[in-house]
Amino acid sequence: MSSLGEPNLIAIAGFLIFIALSLGITYVAAKRTHSADQFYAAGSSITGLQNGLALAGDYMSAASFLGIAGLVALSGFDGLIYSIGFLVGWPVVMFLIAEPLRNLGKYTFSDVVAFRLRQTPVRVAAACGSLAVVGFYLIAQMVGAGNLIRLLFGMPYELAVTIVGTVMLAYVLFGGMVATTWVQIVKAVLLLMGAFLLAMMALARFDFNPLALFRAATDRYGEAVLGPGQLVSDPLDSMSLGLALMLGTAGLPHILMRFYTVPDAKTARTSVIYATGFIGFFYLLTFILGFGAMVIVGQPEIRAIDAGGNMAAPLLAEAVGGQAFLGFITAVAFATILAVVAGLTLAGAAALSHDLWVHVVRKGRALEAEELKVARASTVLLGVMAIGLGMAFKGQNVAYMVGLAFAIAASANFPALLLSMFWRGFTTRAAQTSMLTGTIASLGLIYLSPTIQIDMLKNASAPFPLRNPGLVAIPLSFAVAIVVSLIWPEPDAAAGFDAVEARIHVGVDHSKAPARH
Repeated sequence: MSSLGEPNLIAIAGFLIFIALSLGITYVAAKRTHSADQFYAAGSSITGLQNGLALAGDYMSAASFLGIAGLVALSGFDGLIYSIGFLVGWPVVMFLIAEPLRNLGKYTFSDVVAFRLRQTPVRVAAACGSLAVVGFYLIAQMVGAGNLIRLLFGMPYELAVTIVGTVMLAYVLFGGMVATTWVQIVKAVLLLMGAFLLAMMALARFDFNPLALFRAATDRYGEAVLGPGQLVSDPLDSMSLGLALMLGTAGLPHILMRFYTVPDAKTARTSVIYATGFIGFFYLLTFILGFGAMVIVGQPEIRAIDAGGNMAAPLLAEAVGGQAFLGFITAVAFATILAVVAGLTLAGAAALSHDLWVHVVRKGRALEAEELKVARASTVLLGVMAIGLGMAFKGQNVAYMVGLAFAIAASANFPALLLSMFWRGFTTRAAQTSMLTGTIASLGLIYLSPTIQIDMLKNASAPFPLRNPGLVAIPLSFAVAIVVSLIWPEPDAAAGFDAVEARIHVGVDHSKAPARH
């Protein structure tokens, strides 16, 4: 019988140590955070290795550690689509996005999209897409956090979600990107160590032979656990999910924002290489964790604790290492959530303050101190929103919820970002309609999908058959961008493309970037 749900002194100690460490980092960072550049981009002072670890820390979320392990434990082989999907987006970032983004932008990805276009319509549309992505991503983290703290302290789920939101607010508000970066680095190191240790302890039961682990799974649950169809039975749904996970990485505002924390494009590229290595290693481990939990803990026991399977990894930790190891793993999982929520909140605050307030409301004429105040007010607003969303979506699998965030990012942000950098004919109107179409289409199709209509609203059927909207929303967003550009060409935008090409390959001082209103 698991002791999850009863207060765990070791876990509580680990939890408090990490809180103290993160607040200490915040105290030091707060002394260095006096400008918008330091708040959003850590003064572009982060090295390649540091940013690679921070990128990995930002990316390896509750969905990765808790959600994927749970999906594999309950569905077997099909959980691999998340492990692989989350990883294969990184070559897209490496070869298409990282260097041009660093050379063209300043704080947010909409700096790049709006570089040669009219600022106001582009930034409004980009902020809508960014906030939708941040919202869905926050749901996953807060649901994972709520479950963890509830089980760690034996407290109500709603109170647990409120505590996580409050702690995160403390260090984003005062420490900005400097504090967030270092908390993510610490968290990435802890998570890689914890996942590796947990995987090795699980494999030790099978003489360190993964094949023996898979054989044990088939002996207990049948051959079906090693074949597709347990989680995603429709091939179109599988393609839709895979496409969203692959292209969504290149549209995540909190990941794209990290490329402005390094001094130059070469360092941005180096940081992606480090991040890909760390992330690839971690996702290999999630598969072992999932099958280990399936065999050692058992599917009925996992479902009894959490219907979404999110507690599979902590349950496995308790089974192979007892209360002490459970305490360590739950503290690591909490660190994971706190760091990702901070990065997301910072990206959302940048969209509200830098994109909407500075460039739309104030037409680029806001003082830096004013922008910083708006950024901090936006952080509080997003923190309250995160707490509310975490309460509303109680019980959902966190990896699945992040899959939806990736679909919105791939539909709303990626097409406009790519076309603005590489197509001369791309226009302001096309960017605006593409981003709004991608955002509205993906959100609308999610609402009409079986997840909302059948699972949550308990209707008999759903108007849209796919659980992930990527297969429809992503091509639609590209098509709208191309058609609108061809119907309504924009000579000024085409003329500015030469400057874009020069900046992508050479890079110049950000302060000389043109701005069109």
